[in-house]
Amino acid sequence: MDFTKEFKTIFKENIKRSGCTELLNWLEGTDFFVAPASAKFHCAYKGGLVEHSVNVYKVMIEKHFCEQMDNSESFAICALLHDLCKIHFYKVSMRNVKDENTGVWKKQSFYMIDDSFPFGHGEKSVFLIERFMKLATSEAMAIRWHMGGFDESVKGGSFAPGLAYERYPLAVKLAVSDLESTYINEKKSKNDKKFFIQF
Repeated sequence: MDFTKEFKTIFKENIKRSGCTELLNWLEGTDFFVAPASAKFHCAYKGGLVEHSVNVYKVMIEKHFCEQMDNSESFAICALLHDLCKIHFYKVSMRNVKDENTGVWKKQSFYMIDDSFPFGHGEKSVFLIERFMKLATSEAMAIRWHMGGFDESVKGGSFAPGLAYERYPLAVKLAVSDLESTYINEKKSKNDKKFFIQF
């Protein structure tokens, strides 16, 4: 099963909220199913965004779902839709790259950021979802703060993500699932390359 089919299956089986059909129809008219998840890091290739969304869902369900306290619809909404902010965010461009073996310059395609709606990251995803479907407060908090300390707005020392994590366990579960998918699972599969932090 490819990631687009898997995404749609998970979505349709778990998300029944008013507006969900309209949201899925809208997604099909965007670049969501062909966009990368990043320009050069995790899942930086065609279809990477939908792959990452499915990966986050699998980590959340397999490692963090508790039947007594969690809601499967909320998990599907948060995991599958947390990165809607990346719709129409990347575009393919060209650059010259020198072949190390031949010394010949050739044109190579790459993804560059071209944000058509600069509204932030998590908050943009919340805004786009709520154009179609109402979110619970816990879902909105989870999606808004899924980047944790990587969110641009916390670089000035905001305590908001910590407060959200303290009050909404769903936010913690999404954030750690996103981190694991991005920095462990998806790094392993990227062209079988090893990634190291250089000091």
